[in-house]
Amino acid sequence: MPVLPSGACRAGALALVLPALLASAAPALADDAPPPPTLPTAQTPPARQPLQPLADQGITLNWSYTGEAAANMTGGLARKSAYTGQVYLGADFDMDRIAGISGATIHVAVTNRHGKSLSGIALGNNTSVQEVWGTQNTHLAILTWEQKLLNDRLVIEAGRSQANIHFLNSPLYCLFQTNSTCGNPTFVFKNSNFTYFPASSWMAQAKLWVAPRWFAHAGVYEVNPDRKRWNDDGFNFSSANRTGVIVPWELGYADDKGQTRLPGHYILGGWFDRADYADPLRDDNGGIAILTGRPARTLHGRSGIYARFDQQLTRPDPATRRGLSVFGVAMTNLSGQVEESRYLDFGIVQTGTFKGRDTDTLGFVINDQRFSDLAMARMRAARLAAGGEDNVHRHEVMMELAYGADLVPGLRVSPNVQYILHPDNTGAPFNPTNTRDALVFGFKFTLDGPTFFGR
Repeated sequence: MPVLPSGACRAGALALVLPALLASAAPALADDAPPPPTLPTAQTPPARQPLQPLADQGITLNWSYTGEAAANMTGGLARKSAYTGQVYLGADFDMDRIAGISGATIHVAVTNRHGKSLSGIALGNNTSVQEVWGTQNTHLAILTWEQKLLNDRLVIEAGRSQANIHFLNSPLYCLFQTNSTCGNPTFVFKNSNFTYFPASSWMAQAKLWVAPRWFAHAGVYEVNPDRKRWNDDGFNFSSANRTGVIVPWELGYADDKGQTRLPGHYILGGWFDRADYADPLRDDNGGIAILTGRPARTLHGRSGIYARFDQQLTRPDPATRRGLSVFGVAMTNLSGQVEESRYLDFGIVQTGTFKGRDTDTLGFVINDQRFSDLAMARMRAARLAAGGEDNVHRHEVMMELAYGADLVPGLRVSPNVQYILHPDNTGAPFNPTNTRDALVFGFKFTLDGPTFFGR
């Protein structure tokens, strides 16, 4: 399932915002309320100046390349390797400088994704070990107008984009390569029509700071199966085949603008999915779809809820980001027929490792996906039909140990080791035995163009 790449993580830092129904609270806000914050990234601003030849004209350019290699060393379905990559080309147009429209910015981004998924060719599980795999073509990913109001306490954005770069997103997640965490906890894509980068559709979202560190945030995103087709390039703006909308929301506390020594975020969120989806078990005649080969029954409407946090625990020097941080996510569904019943995720990251390596990171993340009764019934039916035994695992546990190093400004590499305990049989449903636990060696790198070629 596609999630945010390093280039998209920067896009994920675009304004996270909320409905003006809370705007009545604005007069009570302090005039010095901070603008929408972003979590500290693994990289400190480089000494060199980024290459921005159009900055004086109000245009900020962003271009990057992210590559992710993975090799299955043992377990899974086969011992193979795969590489996938993403080119990201983007620009932000400051409409105040260009046209005198205060607080307005136009965001544009195009991606090209290429390569293969190791999970697809060698592991067979439902969650990839390469985060930038998915929508493998050249794609218009972002075309939005962002408007800041009320001294930047209210930010509204509308146009063509995705829910997952605005909600349920943190730069800490993409210090890892596994798609189970980066760029978003995978559960939301299994259990809803949460739209994902770079498959864009019509949207609007808004965020309101109701106090200097407290915000409310909601959005509405078109759900259209055409936008997820392999041959869709994002330039088709038609909504002819839409099946509904998904409405994500968040309420939270965010402190990362230097108000305290140890910043953190505490967020309660969820979604209302008011669109069509496929029944995880039954076909259109009430049979078991995986056995009959008939189309899955079409259902409508789901919802879910999550709580997530991150907290820096140590910070020896307030002038740097060195220190130990932890993060966690808990998610479950509230209504609908779903693939998974709950998801738990926990990670720990040390920024600043060895002497002179203040921006390097060492991190470990582990998550547990618990399959629903419907998904278990489907997997058991396929297993028994293949002559296997009824011993399907209910939990899939994915974990990763990753080291991230800034070799030079603008070039970051991250070797990693991933382990998958009880891979599900989504990619090989009629395999009569359980897929063996998999050990995967990975390597992720990102070249940030403006920084790398700066001076």
